[in-house]
Amino acid sequence: MSEAKLNDLNPYLHGMYAPVAREVSVDDLPFVGEIPRDLHGAYFRNGPNPAESPKGMHHWFDGDGMLHGIWFENGKARYRNRYVQTEDLKANGASPLGGIFEPSRRAPGRKVNYRDTANTDAVYHNGQLLALWYISGQPVAVDVQTLDTIRTETFAGKLPRNISAHSKVDPETGELVFFDYALYEPKMWTGTVSASGELTHLQEINLPGPRLPHDMGMTKDYVILHDLPVIFSDSAIRNRMWQIHVADQPTRFGVVPRKGGEPKWFEFPTCYVYHVINCWEEGDDVVMAACKMVPNGLEPEMKYGPYAAMADVLALRAQPFLWRMNMKTGAGREEQLDDALSEFPIVNNEFCGRKTKYSYHVIFDDCVEQRFSALLKYNLETGVGERHDFPERVFGSEPAFAPRINATSEDDGYLITFTHDFDGKSEAHIIDAQNMTAPPLAHIQLPQRVPLGFHGIWASGV
Repeated sequence: MSEAKLNDLNPYLHGMYAPVAREVSVDDLPFVGEIPRDLHGAYFRNGPNPAESPKGMHHWFDGDGMLHGIWFENGKARYRNRYVQTEDLKANGASPLGGIFEPSRRAPGRKVNYRDTANTDAVYHNGQLLALWYISGQPVAVDVQTLDTIRTETFAGKLPRNISAHSKVDPETGELVFFDYALYEPKMWTGTVSASGELTHLQEINLPGPRLPHDMGMTKDYVILHDLPVIFSDSAIRNRMWQIHVADQPTRFGVVPRKGGEPKWFEFPTCYVYHVINCWEEGDDVVMAACKMVPNGLEPEMKYGPYAAMADVLALRAQPFLWRMNMKTGAGREEQLDDALSEFPIVNNEFCGRKTKYSYHVIFDDCVEQRFSALLKYNLETGVGERHDFPERVFGSEPAFAPRINATSEDDGYLITFTHDFDGKSEAHIIDAQNMTAPPLAHIQLPQRVPLGFHGIWASGV
C-alpha cells in the first residue's frame, strides 16, 4: 500500500486532527458575549502538528509539537500559534531518529530513542513555558509572550537526561519537580529545578524492570512515582500496536521525599493510570487522586486498517479514584470516587500539591476517536459532578483553570478551552467555574482551526 493510501486510513491525520499549515498572530479577536476584565493571563495548549507529510506508519504522538496561545487582558484577547523548534524539527526531515512505530535508535549527541516532538504538555516555570514530550524528552523553553522557541533547556548544562511530560510546578516555592524514565533500563529518576532555573536535586530510583509511566504526583514534601505493570515492547512496535504489554504484577506507587531519600512503596491491584488529578498530605497519609483506566468497551474500527490497534489504545476511558498511603504504618487504601467515565483532569494550579476540593475533567464522546464532548467539575469530597456540555458536533480541549483576579476561593475563576467543530471552525470558550451548566461567558472566534490535541496550561498575568 502506498504511503498516501496508508495514511488515508489514519484517523489522527484528518478532519479535526489534521495539521494546520500556517503560524499566525492576530490581535483584538472578535467575540460574542463578554470577556471578564478580571481575567488576565494566557491559556496555552500543546499538540501534534506534522510539519511534513508523514512517511510510513505514523503515530499521533509523532506529530511535531505546536503551541496555540490566547492572551486575555482588559476585556480583549489575542491569538498566536508556533511550532516548538525541537532538534528534530530543525533537522528538516533529516533527523536520525524515527517515529514510535519504528524500532528505537541511538544517535550521537541525542538523549532520546525516538524523534522527540515536545508535543504533549507545557508547564509554566521561571517566566517561560517548557514544552515536554510523553516518552521523556528534552524540554524546550518557549517565550511566554510570543511562543518563539528560546532553546533546548538544559538548566545551564546540568540536566544529564530528560524530563517527561506531566512534571509539576510547586505554586509556593516555584520549583519544577520532574521525573524521567528509561525504556530499556530498570530505572526512573526524579529531580528538582529551583524557581530561578537551577538544577538542585536529581535522584535515581531502581525498579524491578523497565516501565512506561505517564504521570507523577507531587505534594509539599513528596514525589509519587508510578511503577505500573506496563512494559515497553519492541515486538509491539513490530506488530504496529506501539504500546505496551501489561504484566501480571501489582501496581506500585513510590513515595519519595522531595529533598532526597529512599522511596516507600505501596502495592495496589493491577491497573494503569495515565493522568493524576492532584496529590496532598493529610496527617500521616499521602493522598493521590487520579483517573484509573478501565476497558473502553469499544469494538476496534477495522476501517482504520493497520491503525485500528492505535485508535483502540487511544480511546481512553477512566474513573476517578483516591489512593491513601500511610507513611507511618505502610498501609495503603484505594477508594473509588465515582463510576462515571472522565479523563484529562486538571485543578486550579495555585493548589497543586495541596488538598483541593475541586477538579475539572473531560468527557469523551462515545466513539473510538479521542474527542471531548463535555467538561465535568468534580467535588472530590462528595464525588458529585457538574457537567458543561459543548453544542452538538462541537468538541473541546483539555481546559485550564484561570483564577479570577483577587479570587476568594479555590473555584473562583474560569475554565478556558479551545473548541473545534466538524465544519473546521475553532473558538475559545470562557466558562464560569462556579456555574458550569451556564452557557460560556464568551465565544472568541479564532483565526484558524486549532487541531484536536493534548494538554493545556494557564499562566496568570502574562
